[in-house]
Amino acid sequence: MATAMVFITLADLLGNSLVILSVLRSRKLRNTGNVFVISLSIADLIVALYPYPAYLTAIINGTWILGKMQCKVSGILAGMSVIGSVYSITAIAVNRYCYICHSSRYDKLYSMKNTCCYFVILWILTIIVLLPIIFVDALQYDPRAYACTFIQTVNATCAMSVAVIHFIVPVSIVIFCYSSIWILLIRVKYRVRQNSKQKLKSSEVRSFLTMFAVFVIFIICWGPFSINSLIVGFSPPGRAPKIPNSLYVLNYFAAYFNSCLTGIIYGIMNKTFQQEYKKILVLLCFPVLMCRKTS
Repeated sequence: MATAMVFITLADLLGNSLVILSVLRSRKLRNTGNVFVISLSIADLIVALYPYPAYLTAIINGTWILGKMQCKVSGILAGMSVIGSVYSITAIAVNRYCYICHSSRYDKLYSMKNTCCYFVILWILTIIVLLPIIFVDALQYDPRAYACTFIQTVNATCAMSVAVIHFIVPVSIVIFCYSSIWILLIRVKYRVRQNSKQKLKSSEVRSFLTMFAVFVIFIICWGPFSINSLIVGFSPPGRAPKIPNSLYVLNYFAAYFNSCLTGIIYGIMNKTFQQEYKKILVLLCFPVLMCRKTS
């Protein structure tokens, strides 16, 4: 568990830092759509900067040793990361839907000023949605996962609300957006929209596929956790089925692993990001190589 946590933390820091630096450095990537990609990377970076190192400390020591206050802080930051990731993925899907399916309105809807407002609203909404979890004191230390996290059995109503607001509603929106895009892509492929002014570039398709892959991976990693929240919410008080500890821990680590996958997926599937990764890594390694030559 400690080895897995170290790998996840380092991959999270490196991958998401590369994503943010690539967008800031490249003119091709510096567009309104990638503002939400930065938002997703920020959400994933939050856990690598504090909660994950704190969880690693608990794993090594066999228990939580950092005190109740740090437990609450790490739980709140982890919650912000999860909700911020969900809403960022939703914002990316809506952005791609508008860009591909309603391109004539896109520039007006997603001017840089409007996009920055959407970014701020996204994170304000993230904090607002997190507040009920804090107020019902559902962020507690879980010895099975060595983490201060959302305990689903503390409040069944809250558990169900988490599953609906944090997972089902955003995922439903994303599925609608990507389904609409897929339908359009199929129509374009078979020339049903041959006379339409709307044309899709290969770069647009690659960008869409990359973001769709991020969404699919998120569903795979976070789906089991949210399904369990629904089961707890619908079960009679005190009668929620118990998940085997090994499966419970596996669900948590699958969710942890998701935070480091965004950077990897963009590096594999998007050529522009791939090129920027190489440039950034060369710039980071070059001083080291120069030092070796001089020595």
